[in-house]
Amino acid sequence: MRKSGPPKGLIAYLVLELLDEKPRYGYEILKEIRSISGGHWEPSYGSVYPILYKFEEKGWAERIERADEPDRKYFELTDAGREELQDKREETGGKAKDFADVILGFYHVFAAFATDDRFEVGSPPGEWRFDEAFNAWVIEQLVRHYERDFGDFERIPDTPEEFAERMGLADDGK
Repeated sequence: MRKSGPPKGLIAYLVLELLDEKPRYGYEILKEIRSISGGHWEPSYGSVYPILYKFEEKGWAERIERADEPDRKYFELTDAGREELQDKREETGGKAKDFADVILGFYHVFAAFATDDRFEVGSPPGEWRFDEAFNAWVIEQLVRHYERDFGDFERIPDTPEEFAERMGLADDGK
C-alpha cells in the first residue's frame, strides 16, 4: 500500500532519462512528462527545479549556456549523471507494484464516490461525474491504451492470490 503520490524517485528518474536524451530546461521537462502521461499528470515546478539543482550540486548535470536562449537555464547530463541513471533504471524497475497501487488506489476512490453511500459528491451540469458511465469510460480508456501498446486485451480470470502465485510474486498481488 502506498502512502501518497507517485512512487518515490519517479520524477528524478524521468528527469535523468530526459536529460540523457538531450539538454533541457525545467519547463520543457515538465511539458515532456505531461506528454508521456498522455496529458493526465504534470509534476509541479516545485518538484522539478529542486531536482535539477540537486543534480547540479551532485555533479550529475551541469548548466549550459545557449546563445540562442541566454535567459533559459539548460541542464545537460554528465558522465556521473549517466552512471546515476543506470542505478535509477534498476531502482525504478522494482517499483511496478507501487505504480499499480497508485493506479488502482485512485480508481477505487473514483468508484467509491459513485457507489459508497458515505460520500455525497455533487455532479455539476456539464462536468465529469462519479457514476457508472464515467467509471466505464475510465476503464474503456485503459483497455484502449493497453491494446494500442500491447495488442488485444484478454480478461484474466485469476484472483489476486492466483495471479501472484502464477507470476511468482512474494505477496498476494493486491
